[in-house]
Amino acid sequence: MKYHNQQFVRWDDIDALGHVNNAKYLTYAQEARFHWSWYQFYERNETPFLTDMVVARAEVDFILPIYEGGTFVDVYIWVESIGNSSFVLNYEISLKGVLHARLKSVQVATSTETKKSRPLTDREREFLKEYLL
Repeated sequence: MKYHNQQFVRWDDIDALGHVNNAKYLTYAQEARFHWSWYQFYERNETPFLTDMVVARAEVDFILPIYEGGTFVDVYIWVESIGNSSFVLNYEISLKGVLHARLKSVQVATSTETKKSRPLTDREREFLKEYLL
C-alpha cells in the first residue's frame, strides 16, 4: 500500500529560475515521512512508535520542474525493503496527476540513549510491511 500526503508549495519554494528549488523536494518528502510515521498515529489518539530514525541516504530523480506555487503537491510513500536496522522508502511527488520527481531514502532506526543504530522492533516491522511493495 502507498501512503498519500499533500504538501503545500509556498511562494518562497520557487527559486530565481521560476521553479521549485531542488532542495524543497527533500523537504516535501521529509514532511510527508513525518506525517506517515508520526501524525497519522497522533490523529487517531495512538502513540507513535516509529519515531527514532535518521536518514542515511537520499536521492532524487527530477522528472519535470514544478512552476506553480500556492498549491498542494501529492507525495506518495511506500517501503521498498526492510533490513535489520534500516529500511528503504520510495516517494513520488506529483502535481495534478503529473509526476515531477521520484525520491528514495534509507532510514536507520536509532536509539535515543546511545545515538547509534538499533534493530527494528517487531511492531515497527509489522507497520513497515503494510507499505511494502
